[in-house]
Amino acid sequence: MQQSERSPGAFTPNDVEIVSTETLFQGFFRMVKYRFKHRLFQGGWSQTIEREMFERGHAAAVLPYDPIRDQVVMIEQIRVGALEHEHPWQLEIVAGIIDRDETAEQVVRREAEEEAGISVKRTEKITAYYPSSGGCSEKLDVYVGEVDASLAHGVHGLDDEGEDIQVHVMSRQDAYQCVKDGRIENGASIIALQWLELNHENLRSQWQQ
Repeated sequence: MQQSERSPGAFTPNDVEIVSTETLFQGFFRMVKYRFKHRLFQGGWSQTIEREMFERGHAAAVLPYDPIRDQVVMIEQIRVGALEHEHPWQLEIVAGIIDRDETAEQVVRREAEEEAGISVKRTEKITAYYPSSGGCSEKLDVYVGEVDASLAHGVHGLDDEGEDIQVHVMSRQDAYQCVKDGRIENGASIIALQWLELNHENLRSQWQQ
C-alpha cells in the first residue's frame, strides 16, 4: 500500500456520507447504529460500514487548584464502568455533562459546587478531546480552576442522582504521584494533572497577581 500524501486533518465532514441511523437503545444514555461511507486516503469511497455508537454528548471537567497552597481538590466516587475491576471507587477531578443551554465553563463551576462544595474563580482551558472516539460520541473540555482548597471537605453529590462523593485535598506532588503509581485511572484527571505538573509555575505566577 502506498503511503498517503494527504496531510493530517485534510478530510472534513463533507467526506462522509451517512446512509442511515437507528436508535438501538434509549435510557440514561443512547445507543445508535450508524451506516456510513467515507472517502479513502488513496482515493475513492469505502463500502458501507456499520458501527454502534454510545451517544454520551458533550462534557466538561475541571481540576480545582489552589495556587497559594499548591494543592488540588480531588473527588472519589463509585463508577459503574469499574465495578468489576480493582478500583470501583475512582479518584477523579470534577466533571459533568453539558446541557444545551450551558457553556462548558458554566458546567465546571456548577459541578464544582455540587460535587466538591467549592467555588471556582479563574479558569484556564487545558484541552478538549474524545475519550474513546472508536465507539463513543463524548467530547470532553478540560479546565483547571482556581479555588480555595481550605474550604474543600466532606461528602457531596445530588441525592436524586444517587451521588455519594468524598472530597480529598492533596498536595500537587501527591496527586501527581497517584498518576505515576497508576492509582488515578481516569483519563481527564491524568491529562489535567500532567498539564499542571508542567505548567504550575506559570499558573501560580498568573493567579497570585
